[in-house]
This record gives sequence, structure tokens and C-alpha cells, in this order.
Amino acid sequence: MKTDICNAPVTLDTAAALESWNAMVRAFLAHSPATPQHLGAVLEADPGFALGHAARGLFSLMMGRAEMWQVAEEARRAAHFACKNGAPNARERHWIDALDAWLDNSPTGAVAALERVLDDLPQDTLSAKVSHAIRFILGDPAGMRASAERVLPAHGPDHPLYGYLMGCYAFTLEETGDYEAAERTGLEGLNYAPDDAWGLHAVAHVHDMRAEPDAGITLIEENRSAWEGSNNFRYHVWWHKALLHLDRGEMEVALRLYDSQIRADKTDDYRDIANATSLLMRLELENIDVGDRWNELGVLAEKRIDEGCVVFADLHYQLALAGAHKGAAARAMMDRFARDAKDTGDMASRVADPGLSALAGLNAFAEGRYGDAFWQLAAARPKMQTIGGSHAQRDVFERMTIDAGLRAGHFDAAESILLQRLALRGGREDRFAATRFDHLSRARRIPAQ
Repeated sequence: MKTDICNAPVTLDTAAALESWNAMVRAFLAHSPATPQHLGAVLEADPGFALGHAARGLFSLMMGRAEMWQVAEEARRAAHFACKNGAPNARERHWIDALDAWLDNSPTGAVAALERVLDDLPQDTLSAKVSHAIRFILGDPAGMRASAERVLPAHGPDHPLYGYLMGCYAFTLEETGDYEAAERTGLEGLNYAPDDAWGLHAVAHVHDMRAEPDAGITLIEENRSAWEGSNNFRYHVWWHKALLHLDRGEMEVALRLYDSQIRADKTDDYRDIANATSLLMRLELENIDVGDRWNELGVLAEKRIDEGCVVFADLHYQLALAGAHKGAAARAMMDRFARDAKDTGDMASRVADPGLSALAGLNAFAEGRYGDAFWQLAAARPKMQTIGGSHAQRDVFERMTIDAGLRAGHFDAAESILLQRLALRGGREDRFAATRFDHLSRARRIPAQ
């Protein structure tokens, strides 16, 4: 039986199809825009390749868009048909199980199926990366780290995809607070996979969390080959760079990056919307006038009110609706959350808690009801990890919670959250923390020390 670049079995018939599959695997790991083209070439060469159809389905669901569920359903039917008419191996069956589970509203079930692949094939970097990606959507950093650590022994430096796994591992180390190891691992991975945008961005996260904007900006600028050729993930790296400039107090630089890079393409991909809305909100919290930049985001978000695929996405759509003053649409989002919270499944449980409280808090903040905003956002905090994303991405909600508390005069409670935020960052005080601690001191009429 043929094996692919992961040294895992594939039921492909031709060398050309295998070459396209291997190219797809590398492209997917590198966040390359060529991924769908390579996968399309595989399925054109071998329409009966069940694993290829399952991959198409899972990749579609990762996009977090309602219309992609239909694509995933079509892929599921094709995968099952291929199995019925072929001889699928265990790896293919587990991938199809993963697709079935997610389409049945259980991405946690999808992760479990992929981990069964890794039980027998720990060298399968593709399965490891997809498990990693779904856990990221589910907000499970501990699970991401455990998964990476158990397959590391099968990924020595001689493994052709070693660098990409190191990039994943670096990100899990950062998200679980082991910043020194994350930086070391991420930089090592880049030596083996210079085009690993994910690994590069893992190290950028370290510099964000340790309040090291100079080092973070240098890292990004000196490793352009790792991310400039990637798909829309490159906008996320530009976003990281903008955050680092923001931490240096360079607001105009952040705005220029917003216009020239982060929103250079006015896409409606939820990850791009998240980059844009969270940066604009951070700027507004620093009293920066962002002009009419909310408007185009509000128009796009208005079309996504009924999405319900990823709570992380919905909360950023809500930021856009609030920023664009689309009150009716914001209320419609609240109504949809109330309905979805009564459903079953992984995402419905996240809508119920913390989604309802978080959404109510964002609405209250937009309306200037800072006391209500603070208590609602504070109520959501214990489970905000579960909406997915990273510490850096969710920090926009943390900042809003703190600022709502300060504006409402809840100084002790706001200070407590500030201190928890500081502890998460290893005690490193960034510009946001410094200015808010100063605000507290002045509000209490105590000279800043």
C-alpha cells in the first residue's frame, strides 16, 4: 500500500494523485492558498479517494460559515459512496467518522475520531494538525498540548513535516503559559519549515503575552517568508504586528496597517472580521477616532446574524454591528442566541454559556450601560476560553470588561481582573495594564507608585 508524506497509508492509485496529495498536505500545514487547488487535483485524478472527500468536508467546516455546511454534506456523501465502492483503510474510516460527528454538531466527536487515527499513526502530521485546529475552535489548549506531546516522539528531525508539528506544539506551549519553551520550540520549527506561518505566529503570541513589542515586530519583519505567501492567515500576522505597535503607543501605525494590510481585501471570512473588529475596538478603547471604518464591517456582519457556526465569530460580528450602530441587527442576534441556547450540541452549549452573557455585555457596552456591561462580561469570563481563539484574540473582551468596570466605578472588581490578566502574562505589564492601573490610582486619589 502506498504511503504519503506523513508516512501514513493512502488508497491512491496513481503517482500523480499521490504527488498532488502530498502537495496538498504541505500546503495545508503552511496555510497556503494553493491547498484547495491541490485537493481538487487529487479528487479529479482519483474520484474514489474517500480520505480526500473527508478532508474537503472537514476543511469546509473549519471555515465557520453556514453555506459551507452544504459543501461538507456533499463531501460526506461522496466519502461514504467511495467507501461503499472501495476498500477504505482505518485512517479513512476515522476521518469519515470525524466528518460525521461534526455534521452531527459534535466537533468534540470529530477530535476523538482523529485522535483514534493518531493512536495507530502518531507520525500522521495531517491528522495531528486537523485535531489541533478543531481543538483551537473549541478553546481546548490543554487538549491541544496533550495531543501534540503524544505524537512528538514520532516526529523526529528526519520527519519531512517536523517543523510544522513543532509550530503547533509551540502554540500549545504559549497558550498553556510556558512562554520560554514556546519561543524556543517555535524558532526551532522555523528552521525546519521556514514557511510555517502558524509557528511564526506562535512566537509572535509569546512576545504579545510578555509585553515585548520590539522583539515581536522584529520577529515578524525578519521572517516574512513564513507568512507573506500564506492565505488570509497573513492578515492575522499583520494584525499581530498592529497589536505590537499599539503596545508601543503607535496608534497611527496600527491604523495604517489596518487600511493597507488587515482590510486590504474586504473579505467576509470570520477570521478577517475578527482581526478587524478587535483592532478597531482596541483603538476606540484608547480614545482613537477610527472614522467610518466600522461601516463596511457592519454591512458584512448584518448578513451573518443567523450563522450560529462559531460563538467566537458571532461575538465579533456583534462588535461590528455595534460599531456600525446597527441596533436592529444587534437585537436580532440576541434573539437568535436565545433560540440557539435551547438546542443541543457543542456550539449550542457555548451559546448558552458564556455566549448569552457575553453578547448582552457587548450590547450594554455599546449603549453606554457600563455597569450592566461589566457584570454581564464578568459573568461570561469563567468560560470565555471555550469560545475558541487565543488569549490574544479574546483579550479584546477582557479589555472591554476592565474598561466597563472602570467607567462604572467598580474599581475593586476591575482591579481584580486586571491582576488576573497580569498573572496570565507572567507579571509582564503591557501598555494597557499600565494605563489602567494608573487610571485606578487616580480614581482612588492615590499617587501612582
